[in-house]
Amino acid sequence: MENKHELWELKQMQSLPLQAKIRMTRQRIREWIDEFGEDGVYVSFSGGKDSTVLFDIVRKDYPNIEAVFVNTGLEYPSVKQFALSKENVVELRPTMNFRDVIIKYGYPIIGKEVSQVVQEAQIGLKRGDGSYQFRIDRILGKGHYAPLEDGTKSQFDVSTYKFLIDAPFNISDRCCKVMKKNPARSYERKTRRKIILATMADESRLRRQRWLRYGCNAWDDKKQKSSNPMSFWTEQDVLTYIHTYNLTIADAYGQVIVKNDGVDGQMNIHDYLGDYRGCQYETTGCKRTGCIFCGFGITRDKQRFVRLSEQEQNLCDYVMRGGEFWYKVFDKNGFEIKLNHCSRKQIKKWCIDNSSNENFKIESVWQPSKEGLGYWFVLEWLNVHGNLGIGIPNKDYYVDKYCTDESRNQLET
Repeated sequence: MENKHELWELKQMQSLPLQAKIRMTRQRIREWIDEFGEDGVYVSFSGGKDSTVLFDIVRKDYPNIEAVFVNTGLEYPSVKQFALSKENVVELRPTMNFRDVIIKYGYPIIGKEVSQVVQEAQIGLKRGDGSYQFRIDRILGKGHYAPLEDGTKSQFDVSTYKFLIDAPFNISDRCCKVMKKNPARSYERKTRRKIILATMADESRLRRQRWLRYGCNAWDDKKQKSSNPMSFWTEQDVLTYIHTYNLTIADAYGQVIVKNDGVDGQMNIHDYLGDYRGCQYETTGCKRTGCIFCGFGITRDKQRFVRLSEQEQNLCDYVMRGGEFWYKVFDKNGFEIKLNHCSRKQIKKWCIDNSSNENFKIESVWQPSKEGLGYWFVLEWLNVHGNLGIGIPNKDYYVDKYCTDESRNQLET
């Protein structure tokens, strides 16, 4: 399918004043509801600031539209409380918890796109049969993804993260699908309602591509018809809307204020004059909330877990503490042989007992333990091998308590 729009159109729409964007967003919502009816749509309401703005816009015109909150257990407590405090909000829950998702699929780090590329490239390299070669080329910056003669990299190049190929933990993009999308899709199949989302094109390359292909209202998407009426908004638009209309948001964000351009403790000139035209805004608390255990976007928000420790110390401790190496066995073709949780000694004995017909490879894989999710090791490994500079709250404490000879070896450059 060809794209409906071009990049210049998106940039032009992103440059429009906020009032024009609000009118255009209301029009797209109206078109969506005219097609499917008020009882045939719902607002995806996470309790985050973006979806709060969408919720406000929709409910002003359609006060009875149903909203859906997926309670993953990964939200800031204040975000969950805020979302469920609204009227006519349906609460959904996933069928798996976050710990089990990590164990089955892997840790969500860097971003969905990078995680998928890394995971599939690892599979292809293990098998050595040419499978997922396009993923291998992409993470290594080879083939179609090799730099041009002038050194310019492909827009699809992710070779910056090729060190993740050797990560001693599994990496996956499946978390969001299992924890959020699957419950929503189940709800949609049951109710036949069509979703309205607050996603924006400038949040990721994938979301930008989606807008270029479908526009705001994805009538032609065969997988999932969805309305994204704020696609052409920016982060500053959202903050401006909240400040302009004095919109209440979850406590985790703190307040939306004009970015500090003066001396701390003194009244901002914009507040003094009551004129906020052209201002840039920021939150005094979290910049983004989302799933508080998630590592997606960590390179753009390196102090995320430090802030989590300051706001939700017990939750952060569970994320950081614990972790252990489990052992997996792969056959000569690179396919994993499913065994129960065994020690390295038991795994080796199993391989010896079954070595008459196969050659096996044993790999140790860092996973959550009963004590916690083991993020201290994951983040420190990223810092050591990727030089990412991610903030790890109480790092020395976790290293001292949980580091073993094997984890210590993995953290050596």
